[in-house]
Amino acid sequence: MSETLPRAALGTPTPDSAKAGPAVGLTVWRYVIRFFLVLVFALPLLFMLVSSLKPDTQIFGDLDSINAFLPVGDVSLNNYTAVFDRVPFWRFMMNSILITVLTVTLGLIVNSMCAFALARLRFRGQGILLGVILATLIVPFETLALPLLWWVNLLPYFDGSIGWLDTYEVQFVPFIANAFSIYLFYSYFDSIPKELDEAAKVDGAGWFTIYRKIIMPLSGPAIATVAILTFLPAWNQYLWPLMAVQTEELRPVLVGIDYFSQLTTNWGQIMAYASMITVPVLVMFIAFQRAFINSIASSGVKG
Repeated sequence: MSETLPRAALGTPTPDSAKAGPAVGLTVWRYVIRFFLVLVFALPLLFMLVSSLKPDTQIFGDLDSINAFLPVGDVSLNNYTAVFDRVPFWRFMMNSILITVLTVTLGLIVNSMCAFALARLRFRGQGILLGVILATLIVPFETLALPLLWWVNLLPYFDGSIGWLDTYEVQFVPFIANAFSIYLFYSYFDSIPKELDEAAKVDGAGWFTIYRKIIMPLSGPAIATVAILTFLPAWNQYLWPLMAVQTEELRPVLVGIDYFSQLTTNWGQIMAYASMITVPVLVMFIAFQRAFINSIASSGVKG
């Protein structure tokens, strides 16, 4: 009689139930790995935010316990108010916003036009030119910093003077053209069917019209990727402004951290300052997380 009973009634695992066990285990491990990665990236940020609410003595006293990540003890906003007393925070913030917006906006225009010429036009030495542009990626900026500083000091300024040092222009103009951005645009433009160009030419469109009305409207994922990847280096500029800018009113936010290491180092104020300049970036990435992931997936670099 037992032979006529269903396999499930006898406790014998069915093929579906046999597959379900390993699948559940794999899902659990995936969540464990994700939770671990979240801790790795989130705990330093949590420590920074919590430490910005504590005095230095408590910050160092809590380092050997879980209290280092908890807002307990002598918690206040004194470090934040001290930041505004010690540095012109809003001036630094507005300078960084201006420099970042100009770098991203002009970079999108210049790099996309350069990539359009390389991907859609045909001219002698095209491949060599692309190779030279990509070769610049292996040269670290520290190698170019001093020669670049010498060159910008010889450029004529708008008022007839010589030298761009101590200006807003010197902080974003040298970084508008970017080899990696050009290659991202080039890879995406090269994947768009060239039959669209021929159809537009039949209707009397020129190359600039094709670029502006056909290629760019189809390149939303590439534009989003380049904009986001250009934003972070522009916002995090430190070495170059430190070398090229001496006037306090022109400095970006990251250079302002140096103000807290003068005379005595106040770590609570440093954490408060770092929190204020980090939170806007985190909010932006959380708000545009889906667009960032989709743009990276849609415009991945093609080999």
